[in-house]
Amino acid sequence: MAAQFGRRLRKGAATTAVAAAAVAALAASQAPGVTADDPGRQATGSESPTDGTDDGSATGNSRYYTDLPPLESPTATPSPGSDGSPDTSGTEAGIPATVLDAYKKAEASLRESKPGCNLPWQLLAAIGKVESGQARGGRVDSSGTTFTPILGPVLNGNGFANISDTDNGAYDGDSTHDRAVGPMQFIPSTWAWAGRDGNGDGVKNPNNVYDAALAAGHYLCRFDHDMSVQSQMNASILSYNNSTAYLNTVLSWLEFYRKGTHEVPDGTGSLPSHSSDDTSGASPTPSPSTPSTPSAPPSKPSTPPSKPSTPPPSTPGTPKPTPPTPTETVDHLEDAGTAKLTATAGDTFGEKITTRPETKAGKAVPKVRVRFTIVGDTDATFTGGESVATVVTDTAGKATAPALQAGEKTGDFTVRATVVGRAVTGLDYTATVTPRQADTLARTGDTPLTCVPGGEFADQVEVKATYKGSAADKVAATATLIKSADDATVNDKGPYFKDADGKTVRTLTGLTTDADGLLKLPKLYADDATGTFLLRINTTGGATLTVELTVAAATS
Repeated sequence: MAAQFGRRLRKGAATTAVAAAAVAALAASQAPGVTADDPGRQATGSESPTDGTDDGSATGNSRYYTDLPPLESPTATPSPGSDGSPDTSGTEAGIPATVLDAYKKAEASLRESKPGCNLPWQLLAAIGKVESGQARGGRVDSSGTTFTPILGPVLNGNGFANISDTDNGAYDGDSTHDRAVGPMQFIPSTWAWAGRDGNGDGVKNPNNVYDAALAAGHYLCRFDHDMSVQSQMNASILSYNNSTAYLNTVLSWLEFYRKGTHEVPDGTGSLPSHSSDDTSGASPTPSPSTPSTPSAPPSKPSTPPSKPSTPPPSTPGTPKPTPPTPTETVDHLEDAGTAKLTATAGDTFGEKITTRPETKAGKAVPKVRVRFTIVGDTDATFTGGESVATVVTDTAGKATAPALQAGEKTGDFTVRATVVGRAVTGLDYTATVTPRQADTLARTGDTPLTCVPGGEFADQVEVKATYKGSAADKVAATATLIKSADDATVNDKGPYFKDADGKTVRTLTGLTTDADGLLKLPKLYADDATGTFLLRINTTGGATLTVELTVAAATS
């Protein structure tokens, strides 16, 4: 069936004015401390990039759609309004079936992997509406992949950020500059670390709505942001596209979708008609395959502007030099007092990485974005589960990375600091994850461990490991039947364990305490030797326990 697209109808200047007022009120009530600015402009403040480069946002602050939802609450079936004009609330509330399914599946996945985020699928729907008009009205195949790539404008500095190619054109087809890609409009450099496989096909494809929706959810939820806390939701939305006008638009669609929505067939969704870079006043419906192509610049005025009464201070014909941006003044990176980075497996590192971008003269530079990337064979992450974090230098010119969370892999890994939008040598920090350890071992029972020759011990040996008084979980241990208290070599007679094939074993390795610090050894057996024998248990961290085992003939 041919795709049919509805278009949102405006009911005149009065409705537009009321809609604008409603969004302003929404921003005032839901985004404390944030002020609205012009569409497409970046928000002001210490978190605002000022140099037009890739600032670590999901979209590179690319183009987005500025259409606002109808003021009427959504209805299940569109019907004529009281004045006889079409009621657009039902049309706008309809979300293409596959796209809607992708949002809901992403919400369900995040509920399992990051329950503290409290991500509502309606937030993904709001961003999807603003970024791509719900994948161009749901023009996707049965697996969720768009029929044609959805590409944003070329980010070459002409009205947008200047981001040189990072993917050799693999995602956006441009080997010179980057472009935002797919239903959720990720730039390739962000997709490289934020991409997810949402439909289980083994591929992370930004043009697939399942993959893109799940990636957007993880992006919003990073750094332990909680979407039920308005200020944290606002921060996450602004990190997606750093514009308060963008924030206001997303919040208005979120509120609209929360009031109700319904499923419509793929390819029949409503298309937006206004964009953040539309300066001509016209509202054409963009081409489905390239919704983010910038509008043509306005024509030159027919009458030249009058000359100023006072001559400009600069020499006529000589352009006034543009002062360098903070990022352009950076010559190198310096460590800003980072202490030794060491943590036990599973723990949070006590120290944070602090980096200082400096000019050639050694002066620290504020308002510069520094990207921290975890490199190497490690499962360590930043708090929130991500391997990349972008931080703006403070007024002292320092950027402090989020806390590192050690995984279970021990050894060294690297955290690399680089300047976003500036080709200066990165600064590497070495972090070390040490094994979990115990300082004390004790038996959980006091029953004597006895056995007759050729028999088996009735009780298994169970011990509890602690570290500084608390249960030591996941601590590596070994158990060895030794010759004597002064000779820790393996005994060749007396009690023994059995391996999977039933063969005699007197040393056990690869043991690990459980979540409560408990370790229960396999069943022990005795050969024909009698006497008192010793079992020694050692753990990482130096905890040692020697257990006596008695083998004696049964008394009559």
